Order: sequence, then structure tokens, then C-alpha cells
Amino acid sequence: MNVPLVDLKAQYATIREKVCAAVEEVFESQRFILGPQVAALEVEIARFLQVPHAVAVASGTDALLLSLKAIGVGPGDAVITVPNTFFATAGAIVNLGARPLFVDIEPAIYAMDTERFGRLLERECHWDPVEEKLVHIASKTRVKAIIPVHLYGQCADMRPILDWGQRYKLAVIEDSCQAIGAKYGECRAGTIGDLGCFSFFPSKNLGGAGDGGMVVSRNKDLADRVRLLRFHGAQHKNYHSIVGFNSRLDEVQAAVLRVKLRYLEQWNEGRRRHAAAYTGDFERAGLADRITVPSVGANRDHIFHLYVIRCQRRNELQEHLKSRGIGAEVYYPLPLHEQECFQYLGYAASDFPCSSKAALETLALPIYPELTPEQRTYVVSAIADFYQQL
Repeated sequence: MNVPLVDLKAQYATIREKVCAAVEEVFESQRFILGPQVAALEVEIARFLQVPHAVAVASGTDALLLSLKAIGVGPGDAVITVPNTFFATAGAIVNLGARPLFVDIEPAIYAMDTERFGRLLERECHWDPVEEKLVHIASKTRVKAIIPVHLYGQCADMRPILDWGQRYKLAVIEDSCQAIGAKYGECRAGTIGDLGCFSFFPSKNLGGAGDGGMVVSRNKDLADRVRLLRFHGAQHKNYHSIVGFNSRLDEVQAAVLRVKLRYLEQWNEGRRRHAAAYTGDFERAGLADRITVPSVGANRDHIFHLYVIRCQRRNELQEHLKSRGIGAEVYYPLPLHEQECFQYLGYAASDFPCSSKAALETLALPIYPELTPEQRTYVVSAIADFYQQL
């Protein structure tokens, strides 16, 4: 049996006519840049997330970059985030000339450990009461913002992060690229901090037919600044008040996303059902001593963009699954603090043990709404077979 990690063809088959009609409407209009589809998608995303402002951009990476630029991050600044995340989280910081400061993750949730975060602020930083700024002592950089990452479809513990941010006047930019529709309490991911960033990469829960992203905010001034930055800093063509970027979501992508957005809640619920079934299947298969299934944090609603297990002999298991026609991937095999391009930051490989351990033990299994019970059972059986052979 073939069980891909993601099956976009299966999803497309259920909405083919609607997607084709929406794309055809764009081609008939011959409006491709910042037209009515993009404007409508911004309204619909804002409504879905229950937030007043949404600004469509070219990618999730650009969503992070423009959000950081909007709050004034630049050379001499530092931004706190985690090393267990996709490269773009830290890449956006560095591309603005700022410095990433890493905090290790909670082992069960894979999100920022708020106790370690507090220790970084209290022990490694100094509050300058005259200039009202937080300074990272070792690098002498001004700490400007925090980027908590809502990894795999589940929110970080936002309450302590917001409290620390307020205490030290730090902006909070949520990396919600894997978490559209997830909740922390009654709030949707991306709507809790100052700015929220989303990716519409094709494999995401809400994925387009190419790259795409969105920035949302409750702060009109910040949203307006992102809107300005995405179009070369111009409110009107050829009149530029600031130097910005070319980061515009095109009309075709917006049209596709508008169709898919109607199904997002249904699709997220399908992922939750599969996650619950996986967890039950693993327990019944007697694999509790071999693998650890995902945890859901208190006061949180997981949308399972990825179903990530911890497992013994991970690389061997991945190869075994591949031999059985099952897609399984590692997110992420090398933490950011160990990447060659970030060696100048001076971190040792052992500085963030939870992130490094996750890189060695985690494995994402196939999970998408169209996954069949037979495919899921086949995945569990293949994993059980692997451990029985040891």
C-alpha cells in the first residue's frame, strides 16, 4: 500500500470544479495583482480568525520578515525565538541585520519553554531604565521582540510570553505558519500577540497552489505598515514614503485559498480524528514503550498540521516505513543553533538539549483529512512490525 506523507491530489479531487472555476474567473478578469480576490481573502481570513486586520503577502517567510520590519527590527537588535523550527523563523531575523537569541523548547509540546525564556530575560539581559530597553549582555544588542513558534499545529504557552513581553516592552510576533485554526484558550493562533504570521505553502492545512502568506493584527497601525511594506513602501503607485519590498499575494493564489478556506474547519477536524485514532491504535498495539505520541497542552486546541511521534531507532524506522511505501519525514533534523550559517552566534551544540534530542528522535507520520482508516492501520502495523523484529 502507498501512503504518502501528504496527498494533495486526494484533496484536489474533492474540490476540483470549484478551484478550476475560481481560477478561470481570475483569468477572465485578467487582474492578477492586488485585485478583488486578494481583498476578499483578507476579509475572509480576518473574519475566520476574529481579528480586524489581515494583509496578504507572498509567503510565510515574507510574513515574518515584514512583521519584524514593521516593528522596527534592524541592525543592533535581537529577537528571541526557538532553535527547533523551520529555518525562515531565524532567517527573517538575520536578513534584517538582527541577531536571533535562542530559547530551548518544552519536550512534550515542542514550543518555547517559558521558564527557560524567563531565565534568559532575567539572567542574561539587563533592563536600561533610562532608555527603557532590554539589552542582551553578551552581544550588547537591544532585545526588540519575541517570536513564539506554534509548531506542528499547536500553540505555544502564550500567557507567560505575553506577560514577559509586556514587562520588558517586547513585541510579540506569532509564527503561526503551521497553526491556522489552532486555539489558545478562546483565541485563534496568530491573534494573541502584536502580529501573527501564516504560510499558505501547498502542504499546509490551508495551502495554495504555490507560495503565499498572511499577516494579521489587532493593531491598525502595524497592519497598515505591513501593507505599505509589501508594495515597495508605496500607498499610491510611484509615490514611496518608505523603502519596502515586493511581497504581494497574487490573485490566482487568493482565488484558490478562498475556495479552500470554506473547508478548513472540516479538514482540521478530520486531522484531529485521525490523530486520536493513531494514538488509540498505538496504545492497542502495545507500542507505548517504543514511541511517544503527541501531547496536547492545557488550554490548547491542536490542529495536527503534523502528527509527530518520538521513537527509538528513528532513522531505521524511517527507512523501514519508506520500504513499505509510507512517507515519514523529520521536522527538523538539525536545530538552528547547530546550522553552519549560525555558527557565528557562538552557541554550542549542547546548549539546547531538548531541541537537539527532538532532532534525533522525532518523526512525522502521514496525516491529512483524506487519509483512509486502512492507510492509517497500515502505518501502525508497519511500525509494530519494525519493533517486533528487533
